[in-house]
Amino acid sequence: MIRVTVGDIVQAVGGKLLSGSPETVLEHISIDSRKMEGNDLFVPFKGEHFDAHDFIGKAFAAGAAASLSTREDVNTSGGAVILIQDTLTALQAIGRWYRSERLRDFPIVGVTGSVGKTSTREMIQTTLSAGFSVFSTKGNFNGQIGVPLTLSQMDPGRDQIAVLEMGMSLPGEMERIARTACVDCAVMTNIGVSHIENLGSQANICAEKLHIIDGMKDGGLLILNGDDPILSQIRLDRDIRIEYYGTDEKCRYRILDIRTVDNKTVFDFTIDGKIYTLHMNVPGAHHVRNAMAALAVAVEYGVDINAAIQRVEAFAGFSRRMEVTRCGDMTIIDDAYNASPDSMRAAISVLDTMETRGRKIAVLADMLELGEKSPEYHFETGLYAVDKRVDFYVFIGDLSWWIGRAIDQYTDLPNQYFRTNEEAASWLIANVKPEDIILFKGSNGMHLNEVIAALRGAVENNQ
Repeated sequence: MIRVTVGDIVQAVGGKLLSGSPETVLEHISIDSRKMEGNDLFVPFKGEHFDAHDFIGKAFAAGAAASLSTREDVNTSGGAVILIQDTLTALQAIGRWYRSERLRDFPIVGVTGSVGKTSTREMIQTTLSAGFSVFSTKGNFNGQIGVPLTLSQMDPGRDQIAVLEMGMSLPGEMERIARTACVDCAVMTNIGVSHIENLGSQANICAEKLHIIDGMKDGGLLILNGDDPILSQIRLDRDIRIEYYGTDEKCRYRILDIRTVDNKTVFDFTIDGKIYTLHMNVPGAHHVRNAMAALAVAVEYGVDINAAIQRVEAFAGFSRRMEVTRCGDMTIIDDAYNASPDSMRAAISVLDTMETRGRKIAVLADMLELGEKSPEYHFETGLYAVDKRVDFYVFIGDLSWWIGRAIDQYTDLPNQYFRTNEEAASWLIANVKPEDIILFKGSNGMHLNEVIAALRGAVENNQ
């Protein structure tokens, strides 16, 4: 944070100063009493098994300069304490205040969607970096707590533009974070069935995610995936410009041709009638739309298109999102950070297009938070997979069994079913061979990283 005092925070949250000076300078916000960077404001949350208000004294000892508190009976001997009614509401109020007072004319791009938010965010950061000093969301700080924390880290004296990932899983969440961030440009990647358990339908998911434009000023920009059947039909009753990217003829940022060369994706695209070619450094045709969205944002903000293309071509991806690494003579594709039907199909498609002298093995685990239709979504994923060039399937978890059931119904492909990661890891260690390509895909809650670590450890110990 820049030029922020305890008095500013008291004003922002409508709180009462219990102790300390309103002139105390604050530079950071921390929600972990053990981690302070200096001149921190500690924000204590109450969890299921603990109340961080009990750690306010420890936060001061670790270097905090001030703390919020919903209780008056806390240790006020270490610094400034600000009495509030609700911690989350107060943190979001601080985010809104900082956006309006310290980031008033600072451009922010927001990214949401059912699939591909993080990859698209990273690619937008990459293309914009060809012309700007860019601040981007760190990790998965994309929700009601993460967004105001991320805003507090921006510095217009250092940064020229920011890219925010904005996620939601419950009704009302997007509206709250959107009115905190007040983005100038919003990108929506697609509308799938992630979090349908909480929201009921894809129409509801779209309506919730469209709240990303809440807080956007008139004249703002909404960039949509023109190939998504729901997003392509969006109409607004506000003065917000819409631009489309995708393969459809109506898209200003239009993808013309996608092909695979040496296990890498190459595509041609056109902007305002001029044709360009881009060679991607990450596998998977589904990344093409992410790249096209990133190029669209770069062009809209005046970045030279050829410089932006060069940045995308150098983009190598990041941890656990279609991350391709070698393990001995094998190739491991780790795409197990999260999973939905759309991203599961995309991952299987990547494996389908890759070339190898060994076998192509797909290790698929449950997709979570899909609601009562979860078995149906898994079965449909299996139907998609039946004609793909995959040599062997390994399924982990009760729901992934439905993927295998569909594959068994229409093919004779060999497969194995396991209930636990330990069982699957033991089988893989005993049965994988040199030159095999192994894809890992499943929801983060299935902890496929445990299987990957076990396999890597066994291979390294045998080398």
